[in-house]
Amino acid sequence: MTDHASPIPTSQDKISGRTLPHRLRKHKVSQLLPKPVTTQFKRAQILKGMTTTMVNGYRAITKIDGWSGEPKRDKVLRYNQIFCGKMAEAFNIKVVAVEPMPNTQGLWAGNHVSWMDIPVMGSVVPAFFLSKAEVESMPAFGNLARACGSLFIKRGSGDSGKVAGQITEFLEKGHSVLFYPEGTTTDGSRIKSLYGKLLQAAIDANKPVQPLVVCYVNAQGELDDKIPFVGDTSFTKSFLTVMDCEQVTAYILPLDPISTTDKSRDELTEELYQHMQQGLETLKARVLKA
Repeated sequence: MTDHASPIPTSQDKISGRTLPHRLRKHKVSQLLPKPVTTQFKRAQILKGMTTTMVNGYRAITKIDGWSGEPKRDKVLRYNQIFCGKMAEAFNIKVVAVEPMPNTQGLWAGNHVSWMDIPVMGSVVPAFFLSKAEVESMPAFGNLARACGSLFIKRGSGDSGKVAGQITEFLEKGHSVLFYPEGTTTDGSRIKSLYGKLLQAAIDANKPVQPLVVCYVNAQGELDDKIPFVGDTSFTKSFLTVMDCEQVTAYILPLDPISTTDKSRDELTEELYQHMQQGLETLKARVLKA
């Protein structure tokens, strides 16, 4: 709110039927309120959008009888994209695919900046998610993630070989899965070293690896520093920080698929790293202000 903003209309203005000045009428209600009230108003709107999206997600799964047995992956993928798109929209994050998204059937690999990567990438990527096991036990979200076809992994539990085997079967059935080979989040400025164990699934299934990169940009055209979930920041603090963000755009760039034929896991890991690092630099050059 600027120092010269018009006063908030009184109840008498409303009762008397006076026409409000144009400079006042053109502002959103949230722009007329003190900042603490504006913040709470905005957060309430986001929570409302999240709740509506969750309810609609549950309705969609119920409609296709998706709560019992194996996830109805042949039916649920499009619902996933709609759900993720609505969730990103609830947080006022605009998602832009800077190039047409391919329909590659294989193992998708993205850089990892924030928990927001899931709704952001999920809104445009035709793949299911590989998620941490903790997500499965989360109230409300866990049931929905499971019904929507996510695969779960216990990080550091030594079961990566088992998970790679599950992904191999998954890929061989004609499904695609998206995972984050960095294994942790970053500030979005570069790609960290990759963990290549799960890439074995693509090799064993003889499916390509489809990399993509995301870049979160603020209203000033700079790399956003509020979205990244890094350091000692708690999830609650990160959640509130993201809720309070203004005009963030998530730009996504799909890269050329990588063949896995006649490649060792180490060779594939290195090629994927170089591909993603170069892709991220290309994306930043395209969407960030000089």
